[in-house]
Amino acid sequence: MRQLMRQLKVLVSGASIAGPALALWLARYGAAVTVVERWPELRTGGQLVDLRGVAREVIRRMGVEADIRAASEDNFGLSFVDGRGRSKGKVRADQFGGDGPVAEIEILRGSLSRVLHEGSRDHVDYRFGDRITSVRDEGAKVRVEFETGPAESFDVVVGADGLHSELREMLFGPEARYVRHIGAYVSFWTARNHLDLKDWTVVYSEPDRSIGMRSILGSTKVMAFLTFRGEAPSYDWRDTDAQKRIAKARAYGMGWEAAALLAQIDTAPDFYFDTCSQVNLPAWSAGRVGLVGDAAYCASPLSGHGATIAMVGAYVLAGELARTPDDITGAFARYEAGLRPWVEWIQRSAPGQGKVMTPRTRHGIALRNGVTRLAGHLPRKDLLLRNTVRMSNSMVLDDYSRYAVAAVRP
Repeated sequence: MRQLMRQLKVLVSGASIAGPALALWLARYGAAVTVVERWPELRTGGQLVDLRGVAREVIRRMGVEADIRAASEDNFGLSFVDGRGRSKGKVRADQFGGDGPVAEIEILRGSLSRVLHEGSRDHVDYRFGDRITSVRDEGAKVRVEFETGPAESFDVVVGADGLHSELREMLFGPEARYVRHIGAYVSFWTARNHLDLKDWTVVYSEPDRSIGMRSILGSTKVMAFLTFRGEAPSYDWRDTDAQKRIAKARAYGMGWEAAALLAQIDTAPDFYFDTCSQVNLPAWSAGRVGLVGDAAYCASPLSGHGATIAMVGAYVLAGELARTPDDITGAFARYEAGLRPWVEWIQRSAPGQGKVMTPRTRHGIALRNGVTRLAGHLPRKDLLLRNTVRMSNSMVLDDYSRYAVAAVRP
């Protein structure tokens, strides 16, 4: 079994989170792994992501827990404020077992990518500045053509290239068939910490829109964020200038510190904007080609579980490929069967999370703030988020350690 896995040649598209995580696990099981990434280098920016529930066990088994915790951003809690900056309700990070509104582990997407890349680069062939242009499953192998490199054949090809996955489009057709807008947009950008926040998050809401800031990088900066409700997009998701115009227009006239944060969008080096959308595919693979993370089952930023399901999905997929390296389609089938019910539970929860972050009315804002304000005084406050905490921790992980090759352990 181990000898077969050592000979397995795997191509992974995408070097954000799911891709390097999958590559690290596969290399540990003895596979020859190549990761191709269209960006010319590892992207170190990006928004904050959470690692919740069972994902913490995954990083422990991976052997990178200490590195991830060292690179994470301290956050002691979150406050909802009014237009004058007065707190109307707050929640601490140490409530709800670290799986509440403020997660125990929050880390910049680029920092998480860096830890995973550093943990795998000695055993994985990373190719930056290239992309897949075509795949052809020939039965025993997959023939892949690249934009710049020569064509090659692989035993397995996996797309970990995000919500707008090019590989998914090659497999299943245009994303409009499978990417479902769930009524909101989200944007992030790095800004000055002009309020001198210390390891804290502040959120201000008006009907159908919220803006906030969360201290990062030792509280020297903040990650500003904007969410608003809106219909299905009509812009090109690749057009950053259009995205900036939309964000500023939809947040125009907001109170609190909105003007100061919005004024920094044009100069922010890491501006991010996209729909809150979910990917709903009838299958996550076709033959020897499969998908992982947002490319396969994006739950949207509203779920708070995007990085969590990416890390868990990579762990399960790698383990199933290690279990039966001579039966790739069987490995893909077990990976999907084991993970899909949990992923769909998380996807169903996302719209409700969006209502909390961006209520539709002033009454809804007041209700959210009031419940948050009272939560800390309730004797059984754990019941408020019981289902959410259970969801984060409900996925049962198989033990694939017997397939590991000792020489590539970290």
